[in-house]
Amino acid sequence: MLGIVPAAGRGSRIQPLGFSKELLPVGSRIDGQTERPCAVSEYLVRRMVRAGVDKVCFIIGSGKSDILEYYAAGYGAATALFVVQPNPVGLCDAIFRAAPLVAPDETVLIGLPDTIWFPEDGFCRLPDDRLSFLLFPVDRPEFFDAVVLDEEGRVREIQVKRQDAATNWIWGAFKMPGHVLHQLAALWRERDCYDEYIGTLINAYLTAGGQAYGAKAGAAYVDVGTFNGYRAALRLLDDDAASKQHRPTMIAPKAHSHAVPGEGA
Repeated sequence: MLGIVPAAGRGSRIQPLGFSKELLPVGSRIDGQTERPCAVSEYLVRRMVRAGVDKVCFIIGSGKSDILEYYAAGYGAATALFVVQPNPVGLCDAIFRAAPLVAPDETVLIGLPDTIWFPEDGFCRLPDDRLSFLLFPVDRPEFFDAVVLDEEGRVREIQVKRQDAATNWIWGAFKMPGHVLHQLAALWRERDCYDEYIGTLINAYLTAGGQAYGAKAGAAYVDVGTFNGYRAALRLLDDDAASKQHRPTMIAPKAHSHAVPGEGA
């Protein structure tokens, strides 16, 4: 299972920084017995690993060697791979640069590394055998990619940053089989690599007879790429930490061992 992390963007909305925006410290994590700052991209990577990813492919720009250094040893049980996107010319271009690494029968997870969302097991709410989007309710869908579903949960249309968005449910992450990723990449090339946003390409894919599904399983979503988003992310993490402190302690029985605005927004 492969996770694709597009991390080649300049991050102009939250500059100046002395490092890549994907390494912006947001909250903290426990490393052994020590509390350490947590890079914003770790929240996405952690969710991917939790869903079963054993390889994480970071798409980085030529000036983002700090991401390579940060994740060179991998993350948890997952191995890190790196692909360079020479120019940050859009999400589609970034994602499909990982296509040569994807086997047709491999499950692929994709998310945005400057976002934080809940629930943490969101990827697990999506099926492995079809193109599916994890959807989140937001107050300002016009800043994101709003996803319109039919009564059976199939995607009818993705409305890319539309002022008159027909729904407040936006995609925050998605999953698909490898062969679907290759179909999308081929369609993108047939369209002369016209599509910058994944939403317009998905609309063309649907028109051509493809299918996609949406799961309204998301509870909270924050784009950390702006200062307002950064502050909102800190509040969201504080609220999550507080809710965990007030949950009753559950003792599990013993068991046998088996195993705010942006592009996507």
